[in-house]
Amino acid sequence: MPTPHTPKTAPDFEPEVLRLFDQYVHGLIDRRGFLDRAARVVVGGSVGAAATLAALSPNFAFAQKVAPGDARIKTEFVEFPSPAGYGKVRAYVARPAQAAGPLPVVLVVHENRGLNPHIEDIARRLALENFIAVAPDALFPLGGYPGDEDKARELFAKLDQAKTREDFVASVAYARSIAGGNGRLGAVGFCYGGGVVNMLATRVPELAVGVPFYGNAPELDQVGKIKGDLLLVFAENDERINAGWPAYEAALKAAGVRFAAFKYAGTQHGFNNDTTPRFDESAASSAWKRTIAAFNGALRS
Repeated sequence: MPTPHTPKTAPDFEPEVLRLFDQYVHGLIDRRGFLDRAARVVVGGSVGAAATLAALSPNFAFAQKVAPGDARIKTEFVEFPSPAGYGKVRAYVARPAQAAGPLPVVLVVHENRGLNPHIEDIARRLALENFIAVAPDALFPLGGYPGDEDKARELFAKLDQAKTREDFVASVAYARSIAGGNGRLGAVGFCYGGGVVNMLATRVPELAVGVPFYGNAPELDQVGKIKGDLLLVFAENDERINAGWPAYEAALKAAGVRFAAFKYAGTQHGFNNDTTPRFDESAASSAWKRTIAAFNGALRS
């Protein structure tokens, strides 16, 4: 058993608890629903359920890989217009402090909590890989990421998703024209953000490569509009997302889209997020290496 100083991992939790947590994260049940149902499974009843939820919740400081003030990178927040009548988009931009010439740009799309510290860290990691990373915050129209994951999930449910999709399309236009960029664009997204990347692939023919991590499939009748490459990442234990893959895969093949798909054995939805116990270090490392290779291959030629 893990000691109090050893981070827990997915095998330390009952599968039913992980299933309930996935439902909670994605708004299918609320906090009370998770606690009530988990109390029937975990040792200690309601007290154990509350402790379990705390253990499953993100620890941003523990997982941070690149400090915001790292001298190797430059970061800033920018604002730019969305389509007429839609207001502005706010994004976090990270880039190498020293660049020998124009760099490829990667749009980073967050999970369903907005631009939290983990996604900012992902952007900084990409900057260290010699990309310019642009990470929009879908919650900006509602005040931005509130600094609390529960509040962020509550806010996310209030978004006008049609407007939010247009905000991300506007983010693509900004990223493609950003100062210091080479005009070539990729996108990576996680969970909700994976679904956004799939959607953007159908909307933006200039997207050279998209890497959706365990994201919902786009509208299948739009798959034929995809012009770029796709690297699709899946977790093995992710029924909600994986149920849509066979039809999406068939549509990609029928449309002649260039893609590669990888499902990581034994992993949970969210396995790349190193702030929670669902993180799988081996799978995340492999998926990240494939992601960087895909961006290097498609965006630097």
